[in-house]
Formats: sequence, C-alpha cells, structure tokens
Amino acid sequence: MKAIVITGGGGPEVLQLQDVEDPKIKDDEVLIRIAATAVNRADTLQRQGKHPPPKGDSPYPGLECSGTIEAIGSNVHSWKVGDQAIILKFDVRFEGLFEQVCALVGGGGYAEKVAVPAGQVLPVPPGVSLQDAAGFPEVACTVWSTVFMTSRLTKGETFLIHGGSSGIGTFAIQLAKHLGVKVFITAGSEEKLTACKNLGADVCINYKTEDFVARVKEETGGKGVDVILDNIGGSYLQRNLESLNFDGRLFIIGFMGGTVTEINLSSLLIKRLTVQAAGLRSRNPENKANIVSEVEKNVWPAIASGKIKPVVYKSFPLEEAGEAHLLIESSKHVGKIILLVQ
Repeated sequence: MKAIVITGGGGPEVLQLQDVEDPKIKDDEVLIRIAATAVNRADTLQRQGKHPPPKGDSPYPGLECSGTIEAIGSNVHSWKVGDQAIILKFDVRFEGLFEQVCALVGGGGYAEKVAVPAGQVLPVPPGVSLQDAAGFPEVACTVWSTVFMTSRLTKGETFLIHGGSSGIGTFAIQLAKHLGVKVFITAGSEEKLTACKNLGADVCINYKTEDFVARVKEETGGKGVDVILDNIGGSYLQRNLESLNFDGRLFIIGFMGGTVTEINLSSLLIKRLTVQAAGLRSRNPENKANIVSEVEKNVWPAIASGKIKPVVYKSFPLEEAGEAHLLIESSKHVGKIILLVQ
C-alpha cells in the first residue's frame, strides 16, 4: 500500500508518499481501507519530531479516517467485512445496513489502509459523506471526553472556546448549542468571527483587538463562564482563571502559547476552580473505546438529525499532505482540512 512517510523531523517537505507494507491486524482489530483522513495539529508536531505515536500504533501520521472494513480479527464480533453493521442505539432510531465507517486511530490515517481496535470504529452518520466523516472522530471524541464527560458542561451554563474557528472549535460550538449552552468564542479575524457566529456562537471575541477577560465579565454580569476549552496553555492560564465563574472548570488541550507560566493561586481557592488537561492520542484502547461508545450514544444522534454539520475548509489528495500542513500551520482555515486517499 501507499502511505505518507515522515522522512525526518522538519517542515512539510519531509512528508513523502511511499510504498510500505500493509498493516497486520490483531485479534481485536479491524482493517480499514481508507477513503479519507483529516489533518490535525498533532500531525504537524509528529512531523517535527515532537509528538511520536503511542507504542504499537502506526508510525504514519493521521489520527482519524473514514473508509470500509476489509478484514476483521478473530475476536471481533461487532463489525463485518464490508461494514455491515446494524445500528439501533440512536435516540432518533433508524435501522439499516451501514457500509461505511470512520475511526479514531493512534496513527496511520495518512495511508491506504490502517489497523484499528474494533472499539474505536464508528458508523458514518446518515446524511454525511464518506469524505466529510473523516473529520468527525477526533473532534467529537476530544470535545465530548473533555467538555462533557470530564468538565460536565450542562444545559443553561456558559462555555468559552479558544480558537472557535478550528476543527475542534467549530464542532464544539455546534454541540454545545445543541445541548442548550451559551457559547463564547475567541478568534483572530472578522471572517472567522462571522463563521463562528453562523454556527451558533453567541459571543464572538476578536482576541487581537479585545481583552477576552473584560468581554466575558461584561457579557456575564461580572460572573465569568462555567467552562473553558483552551488550546493555548501557558500564556492564557491566568486570564482563563480570571474568566471563570465560581466552581468553574478549565480544560487545557493544547500549548500553542507555551507550557510554562506563573499564576496567582488565590483565585483557584476563592472561586473553587478546577484545572485539568489531557490528550486523546495517548489513552489506552479501553479508554478510547469507552469514549467512542459515549460519542456514538450522545453525539452521533445530533449529527444524524442535522444539528451538527461537518465544517470542511478544503480537501487535498493524499500526495499533497505537505500543502495541507502548510495550510493548517497558517491558521487561515475554518473547520477541518481533509486528505482524500481514494
């Protein structure tokens, strides 16, 4: 098969399409023939040598994919070759044969085939194209596991998303609005603010021209928001704490603003704040399978009913993965960037 190989740590030019061996599946895995994958910032870090795949996962980049099942391990009973899976779990119930899947993977999405633990595979939601579905697993699992399973954002609360125009941000806006949450976002251009507003964001803040702490306080009557999803890290930590309501929860999923900072701990004590951080890629298969199961139960019905739609900025053929990396690193996009494999 063909796959994008990282030939050495560096810029997008180190991504090369090469012939490699087909993956071999374990007893609890399925083999997916990939139709599309999506580009994530973690892929750019892996390309630079800063974010290696978990032990035992594919060395090739790509944390999600869509396609069809080509083979199954001896212990797999939830899927069949050709992907004939009957799904009866949705709140809005429907029955039928699904011949297409998408999956959360630890690596290997930038390839023609990938071996995936069966518990990390999802049916492509009805009404979503096979190509667009490639952009759902990573964002859905990240947002649901951090904001809802851990920080327990609930209906009637307020929620601030930094980087609202990102793949995670555009998904989180839609999911939170669907669940009855007031959504605040930050973004760096009027075009991105407009895109977020069109997706349902209630308060859109240009972080280049406004102090987001002051704006949050103004919009909440001085209280602050209940939950913040942050991909900036160090440079935003103190300001995030100042933006939280009593019993507020901050979840950090990235460090674009650095990993080292100094904060005043008194706000944590006075306002009973919670600060948490976690990645998705490094979790063990059992943990990922639990998240995927919760996503299928709680998020997939909203996609199936059209409440959450894919936001795809641009698609590239697999061999142009380097161009896709240049685009995501430019931060000019809104939503997801897709690589078409077949």
